Amino acid sequence: MTVHPSLQTYADAWTHAVESIAELVTPLVEGEWNRPTPCPAWSVRDVVSHVIGLETEFLGDPRPIHTLPRDLYHVKSDFARYMEMQVDVRRHHTSPEMVAELEYVLIRRARQLRNENRAPDALVRAPLGAEQTLELAMRMRAFDSWVHEQDLRTALGQPGNLDSPGALITRDVLLEALPKVVAKDAGAPPLSAVVIDVHGPVEFLRTVRVNADGRGSIDGSPSLGPVVSLATDWETYYRLACGRVRYGAVADRVKIDGDQELGAAILGAFAVTP
Repeated sequence: MTVHPSLQTYADAWTHAVESIAELVTPLVEGEWNRPTPCPAWSVRDVVSHVIGLETEFLGDPRPIHTLPRDLYHVKSDFARYMEMQVDVRRHHTSPEMVAELEYVLIRRARQLRNENRAPDALVRAPLGAEQTLELAMRMRAFDSWVHEQDLRTALGQPGNLDSPGALITRDVLLEALPKVVAKDAGAPPLSAVVIDVHGPVEFLRTVRVNADGRGSIDGSPSLGPVVSLATDWETYYRLACGRVRYGAVADRVKIDGDQELGAAILGAFAVTP
């Protein structure tokens, strides 16, 4: 590949995730495309449609001209409406149509990556007509693709790749959002510390520290006197943070030491994806 060296990690993670998605869905029979996934309101077909749609946009293809039905009650924002367009337009596509389009889009995107010579800070199209750097766009495609690979694995009963390259990028993306969850959304008190201890295929320990002004920061140093410590496994962590499950449904998989009320508030605000 000629992609910039700083982008190679994201390119590799994206490739691993989307090739896994293709392997998962290629053998599916028609009815299996309608299975519900942990991604709210989306079926297997919908998740794959979303992946196809975003990759076509990365290629510069025009968005479809399509009017959304009025009864899609899970679509509650402009961002959700934007994302739903690529999904709804494919809701009646057959299994062969879905597989063929996915394969064609991935071939085109792989070719685009091989020929990519833009700098990481080059501006590219983002949802809703905004712009973002190429580095951020590739990072988020790797993140998004891995999470949706896991959605499909859960729906199809084929677990795996919890420690793949995309999992590590997902960890980093989710951890960046953690200070806001702890300090602002859950209201951890100033000059306090919250420890997050995650075990399993991806292991890490992080401390969120809230300063005197109520702003949070995160580091890898343990805290001697955290106001609360949360311990869970990697699969539960990412599912909570990506809004795939509510705390109440996995309370037996999370251990709270210290301030129980604050711990519950943090876990209640844990979902950071739109």
